[in-house]
Amino acid sequence: MGGGPSGIMAAQAAAESGMSVILIEGKSFLGGNLTIGLPILNFHGQKGNQIIKGLPAKFVDRLANMGGASAIQRCPLHMSITFIEPEEAKLAAINVMRENNVSVLLNTFCVDTIVEGTDLKGVIIENKGGRSAVLAKVVIDCSGDGDIAFRAGARFEKGNSKGLMQPATLEFCLKNVDIDKLRYSVYTYPETYDTTVIPAEYYRENRYFILVGLQEQMRQAKRDGLELPVDTTVIVTGLGEDEIWVNMTRVLGTDGTDAASVTNAEFEARKQIDHLLKYFRGYVPGFENCYVSRTAPFIGIRETRRIVGKYTLQREDILSRRQFEDGVAVVSYPLDIHQPDGNGFSLEWSGDCYDIPYGSLVPEKINNLLMAGRCISASHEAMASSRVMGPCMAMGEAAGRAAYLAVKHGITPAEVDTRELRGELLDRGAFLRT
Repeated sequence: MGGGPSGIMAAQAAAESGMSVILIEGKSFLGGNLTIGLPILNFHGQKGNQIIKGLPAKFVDRLANMGGASAIQRCPLHMSITFIEPEEAKLAAINVMRENNVSVLLNTFCVDTIVEGTDLKGVIIENKGGRSAVLAKVVIDCSGDGDIAFRAGARFEKGNSKGLMQPATLEFCLKNVDIDKLRYSVYTYPETYDTTVIPAEYYRENRYFILVGLQEQMRQAKRDGLELPVDTTVIVTGLGEDEIWVNMTRVLGTDGTDAASVTNAEFEARKQIDHLLKYFRGYVPGFENCYVSRTAPFIGIRETRRIVGKYTLQREDILSRRQFEDGVAVVSYPLDIHQPDGNGFSLEWSGDCYDIPYGSLVPEKINNLLMAGRCISASHEAMASSRVMGPCMAMGEAAGRAAYLAVKHGITPAEVDTRELRGELLDRGAFLRT
């Protein structure tokens, strides 16, 4: 359930092992967060080595061959970045499903589950054709919100100690941007155009980049009367030569599992775009004649339910660079928390990578169910690192391989031998710490 970065990888991994797989997606396309203008982050670790390989790397290679992705590029702030074209990502996802004979249902929602005791037998779906049941030996919840697990009765957590979740953001794309003028200004006048952690020289050397900073420009714009939702400029180059994606709308108090709350967030974020556009045109070099060419197809939700699993990944696991015997994915992204009750964000690095244990993909008490993506079992702080697309893709592959082994041996996912699972992942080209 869920055709985003983790769901695509999970479906492919299970299907190429010979399983009969159906992928259910509520939107009219596949790709999820691959389609909202964000780059793929964290294929490399803080020491420069590539830590996400296997199916995620093959997907990026496919995109690049289609002209829909840049090379994987090192970044001082985000470890590594792959810039992608959203429309090509949608097509690549469709092609992967077709090549692996995955049945796909779009515009289809899971509205309930079929549970006998503690065994999940399948899901109830609804679409234009009405309501029906899909039975399965294993269900993988890649919904981002833990929808299947929630409906099956799994325990979950939401937000920080106060129940507050990270804010929602609607990405939007600006065209007719003179990107070379922006780069020249940043690396020539770094005292004027501060870029925080990323050195100014980076912008001289790289045509594609994420820019985080320009706080003085934002302060001046606010003094001049603009209502800006954040204090820091965060922009991402698109693959087009004059294209910039903006990651700066911010709606506090959004609950991504509540339709009214998400609707309000969509409306509020669109109101914010007008002032942000005025900011770019008036205060940032290269944006003088820019215009909004498109917005993301849906608002970006950073955090909702986190399902309680056999093991809950903790902040200390990340900062201590913990290696688990049942590790099924390796992550090196910092703790990246957008403050639930303000307009700032914090970044905290460990210096290297950590493992995501298989136990964080297996819910408590509900059999035949696996999790992948931002809704795995993790604390509020730990999820702020594991939630980005690179790790989610790696988790998806691990869940798909685990589902295959469970069906193959006639056991539940909780009973899968993690040594066999790790061997399967390594044999298929994934990277694990051994």
